[in-house]
Amino acid sequence: MMQLHPWNTDFRWASTRPPDLRRLSDDQVARFETDGYLVVDGVFDRASLDEVTAALDDDEAEADALLQQMPDQRISIAESGAITFAPHAVKRSEVARRFTRHPTLLDVVHDLLGNDVRLYWDQLVYKKPEKPREFPWHQDNGYTFVEPQQYLTCWVPLVDATVANGCPWIVPGLHRLGTLRHHWREPLGFECLDAHPDAVAAEAPAGSVVVFSSLTPHKTGPNTTDAVRKTYIIQYAPDGSVVLDGDPDRGPATERTPASDPDRQFTVIRDGVATA
Repeated sequence: MMQLHPWNTDFRWASTRPPDLRRLSDDQVARFETDGYLVVDGVFDRASLDEVTAALDDDEAEADALLQQMPDQRISIAESGAITFAPHAVKRSEVARRFTRHPTLLDVVHDLLGNDVRLYWDQLVYKKPEKPREFPWHQDNGYTFVEPQQYLTCWVPLVDATVANGCPWIVPGLHRLGTLRHHWREPLGFECLDAHPDAVAAEAPAGSVVVFSSLTPHKTGPNTTDAVRKTYIIQYAPDGSVVLDGDPDRGPATERTPASDPDRQFTVIRDGVATA
């Protein structure tokens, strides 16, 4: 059964649509606000994808080499031969920094988040075919509680994302409840529900973006193909967002940290204008 997160006490979904749309249509924005997700085609060209993939492949190789040195070849939810994570490519790669500022992507972000936006998080996620497994139902705000609770995840497939290789599955509409309570599911990560009859697959070709709210429950299925499913996840938050810390079962948050690290949470849109 779904339960609200203890810190989610007075959430109300609020539209952050600016008056001037640059990439999306009124219908697309309305669908995002109703369903909590949107697949936007044709955001990146092949050259941009190839350039960032080459940079991220180097990061992934280093991350996997580290995992292979660990007991059971794993660290938390990352496991060699199963699923690899490497955060903050923007701190190491100018290619990644440019990619997170891609003009078409920022037009999409502007249309859904508004005129003052920072990068919040970026990480590669490579799902391997050797050890097929699901990544359980969760909300991104269930891992780290951010206020305002509504921020934006751009799930960028670097190869075609299909049901067979582990594309996202989405439960439309539940984002309007705000952050749900999550429980740890060993060894896969946090989980907010077991299953849902309204779940839909969000298949997406390389060059597109699956855009969803930080409050949208989603999972990815196992990679049952013979190739690596490569994804770059880029998250954007309204300027002024803060990260809450503490034990939600013991009361209110004890710390509030601004999401404004200049090395990795830099401004991308200010007063409606993309920053350099």
